[in-house]
Amino acid sequence: MVLLNLAYFFVEFTVARVIGSVALFADSIDFLEDTSVNLLILAALGWSVRNRARVGMALAFILLVPGLATLWTAWVKFNDPIAPAALPLSLAALGALAVNLFCAILLARYRRHSGSLTKAAFLSARNDAFANVAIVAAGLVTAFAWRSAWPDLIVGLAIALVNLDAAKEVWEAAREERANPQP
Repeated sequence: MVLLNLAYFFVEFTVARVIGSVALFADSIDFLEDTSVNLLILAALGWSVRNRARVGMALAFILLVPGLATLWTAWVKFNDPIAPAALPLSLAALGALAVNLFCAILLARYRRHSGSLTKAAFLSARNDAFANVAIVAAGLVTAFAWRSAWPDLIVGLAIALVNLDAAKEVWEAAREERANPQP
């Protein structure tokens, strides 16, 4: 799963840079974040509750990175609002959706576990699938209804907001876990 996320980061990042897509850029950085999150979760699973809570707090900051990178990319795109190529946008997002659904299926057995680490994994998978569907929709809107940079910008900014909200939720879960450690 870690290698799959890392590999698709390179695919999506390359397509995003070639076609000038804010949404794909945001999602590609999210794949890099997923790689980091999954590595940290794997490393921390056997640790004490207090140490896992610390990792959960670190994960909250990691979840902020895609949002902040996307805000910068959106600002740059806002100053040069050229629509991305719709077909590569949608195809790359469909590939990302396939990768994220595969990862979500692998993570499904852990969805009932409590704590900040499982919350981070769940929120990451959920947010990624929603983002991929939204990117496909932005590509379709750009292709058939509104040849503009705005559908891509709107989806990219929405991805940033979702990541910021997920970071807040993981931070709160980690704080609760740290304050009330249960084995």
